[in-house]
Amino acid sequence: MKAIGFKTSLPIDKEDSFIEFETPKPVPGAHDLLVKIQVVSVNPVDFKIRQNSAKETVLENPKIIGWDAVGIVEAVGDQVSLFKVGDEVYYAGDLTKQGSNAEYQVVDERIVGRKPKSLSIEQAVAMPLTGLTAWEILFDRIRINPEKDKGKSILIIGGAGGVGSVAIQLAKKVAELTVIATASRPESIEWCKQQGADFVVNHKNLIEEVRHAGFQQVDFILDFVDVNQYWNAFVELIKPQGHIGSISDPVENVNLRQLKGKSASFHWELMFTRSMFQTEDMIEQHNILNELSNLLDNGTIQSTLKTTLNGLTVSNFKKAHELLESGATIGKIAIKF
Repeated sequence: MKAIGFKTSLPIDKEDSFIEFETPKPVPGAHDLLVKIQVVSVNPVDFKIRQNSAKETVLENPKIIGWDAVGIVEAVGDQVSLFKVGDEVYYAGDLTKQGSNAEYQVVDERIVGRKPKSLSIEQAVAMPLTGLTAWEILFDRIRINPEKDKGKSILIIGGAGGVGSVAIQLAKKVAELTVIATASRPESIEWCKQQGADFVVNHKNLIEEVRHAGFQQVDFILDFVDVNQYWNAFVELIKPQGHIGSISDPVENVNLRQLKGKSASFHWELMFTRSMFQTEDMIEQHNILNELSNLLDNGTIQSTLKTTLNGLTVSNFKKAHELLESGATIGKIAIKF
């Protein structure tokens, strides 16, 4: 099969930052699906792993990355029970296995969902990784209860990004929270409002901006940018007994002791935890993806697709990574094979 990968970590503008190559089609294990991939989307995790996983070495076999795919089940393992050959599926995959930037991929059925029927494949592929991350941080980590917490305030840092865009929608449409999102450019402010944000504030003067919007403190804070950069603001803005969740990769320690006086809680979210550790509740990702499909099909939430590139080519993956690395992307980028 054809695949796009890399043998060493290079800046994206270098010739071999991505290479095209041929590799054997994978064979599904007991719980696996063999998926013929139709379209993928890119996420910040893609460029972070490309930049860091082969920094001082040249890999013998190219590494295939990519953690969002839509495709058709071509074969199944002997213990598969959730899907059959011919099913249309979408998923975000497993960080410990070869990724989706190839014509075929094997993936454990327990982290796969049915593709939303009402969406194009490009619209659907924008949603698995960001949808799972947003859902897990809201409902599995912070454990927001839509009945008990309805109307409470949530501050979302990085509202126009891939995860932020879905988190705004889920917080507003499913949890029925009052949503404050951060954005600074006119186009990203407008995008956050389209996703359902009640207030959009500038992250550059976070405390002042949140209070100017009418909130002395907030019940929940989600960090999708940089917990180090905003930590002191979070400590100031979180309500007593509030909850802070983050997906960012801090380069410095976070002083959790600063939260003790308020009995506030801090929660990490990594969408890959369940598959990496084969947790007992790994099938929850299958359930979440199917619930997201229902929400997309009934119009409660919308796809966050913004840009589509056509073709399984080195140039398209380079372009997508350049856009992501700029830090100015809004919504999601898909690459249709």
